[in-house]
Amino acid sequence: MKEAFLHSLWKYRRLSVNSLKTTKEEDIEILNTGLHNETESGPDFFKAELIIDGQHWVGNLEIHLKSSDWYAHHHENDPAYDNVILHVVWEDDASIFRKDESEIPCLELQNYVTASQLETYQTLFEEASYQWINCETHFGEVNEFKLKHWLERLYIERLEEKNQLILNLLEISRNNWDEVCFKLLAKAFGLNVNGEAFLQMASAVDYKVFQKCFQNPVKFEALCFGLSGMLLKEPKDSYSAQLIEEFEFLKHKFQIKAPAKRIVKYFRLRPDNFPSIRISQFCQLYTEHPQLFKGFIECESQGDLHNLLSAKTSPYWNTHYTFGKETPHKLKSTTKAFKDLLILNMVIPIKFAYAKFKDQLDIEEQIFPIVSSLKPESNTIVKGFNKLRKNVSQTAIDSQALVQLKKKYCDLNRCMKCQIGLELIKQ
Repeated sequence: MKEAFLHSLWKYRRLSVNSLKTTKEEDIEILNTGLHNETESGPDFFKAELIIDGQHWVGNLEIHLKSSDWYAHHHENDPAYDNVILHVVWEDDASIFRKDESEIPCLELQNYVTASQLETYQTLFEEASYQWINCETHFGEVNEFKLKHWLERLYIERLEEKNQLILNLLEISRNNWDEVCFKLLAKAFGLNVNGEAFLQMASAVDYKVFQKCFQNPVKFEALCFGLSGMLLKEPKDSYSAQLIEEFEFLKHKFQIKAPAKRIVKYFRLRPDNFPSIRISQFCQLYTEHPQLFKGFIECESQGDLHNLLSAKTSPYWNTHYTFGKETPHKLKSTTKAFKDLLILNMVIPIKFAYAKFKDQLDIEEQIFPIVSSLKPESNTIVKGFNKLRKNVSQTAIDSQALVQLKKKYCDLNRCMKCQIGLELIKQ
């Protein structure tokens, strides 16, 4: 038994509230359960409003597994607990008194929890190594409408978390949204394997240096390849020699310190996702659209964003995947699937952050229509949930939310903070 279970029973009134009595058989009427104190020290609920034995009380409320925990936690010596009007416990094993020697009324919850509620709670927290998530045997039983509503809230929660990175970059750039967009897009082009390396590359010099190279594709590629440590000491062909020469010039002109070694990875990547291909596409995109941030903000549909994100590599990479090794000719453009990933992981978060920054955020109009038009991602987490409930992931909102659910709730056993866990216990 965990206190979080008792917190949820009280907070969401998951008990027979019409017949509550203290351990002294005094009637309890809940007018307001109070404000849940989840992070601060002190009582578990502030400003609860109750009628106990006909007397109106307003004050704080403390929850424990056993009454004696009050003394085990030394609350009798803490002034923050002087205003507790009700002690809510699972088991009443000791009488608790205020400093004036008056007894604090006690509510023993085990008398008001059904057997099915307790069974569901115990199932959620079974120590079973074979379980992928705690509620996997009951996941399919949750009401469809409530599940969809929870997934939407989880998606917004995920956007809020990404918003913190954007705010950090915004502070570093002194509110330069173009610079933030540049760094975030670089990170998105690097995908999971090279995202941090690409962000490191995009942050290695002042953004103004990149801007001065936007109109010259060779200079821009030389700068990005050089900052990624991908330029070889000895050129393999005329193009790599040209990039090395350009980067040496830029290093001298802007006092750039090049990385000692290559910071990107090729391991387990499909050739079209090689950092060489993605850097070239990234450079070509900015060469054609130096005001990308403005374009992202103005685009209102998936189609508009697809058009804006269309980019090819420079001609050299049509016959290469790495420097000096020629391959059959192939145009290497950003695919629809890759553009969808960029929209989901970079464009939507920055649109969300900018609208929120301007206090002009309308999720229903600005965010949901675009994300709802994107196909759900296909990864191990999404596949796992689809096995538990058919077609639970229908759009990118669902797939993003399911990742948030698994990583931030299921893996951390936060069932009592999850609307699915609470709904199952309610049932």
